[in-house]
Amino acid sequence: MRPAWLCRNCAAPWPCSPAQLHLATEFYGHSIALAFYLASNLHDAIDDLRALGVHPDLPALHARFLGWLSVTRRHRRAETL
Repeated sequence: MRPAWLCRNCAAPWPCSPAQLHLATEFYGHSIALAFYLASNLHDAIDDLRALGVHPDLPALHARFLGWLSVTRRHRRAETL
């Protein structure tokens, strides 16, 4: 839910755990595209929160939007062996 960036299903800060699982599945094998998508959403969230008069905690937002990506990465070399 914009502009607060909460999940429509559980009202947790987006991307919540279910959203992360959905995104990891949707972008499987395309981790760079997922990173770009989330970085774009991060910038939109910063803009939306500032428009609401909130001073966003940038390190916390970075961790929320991008910090979980290393868990989803697959080693392409290992898959091709």
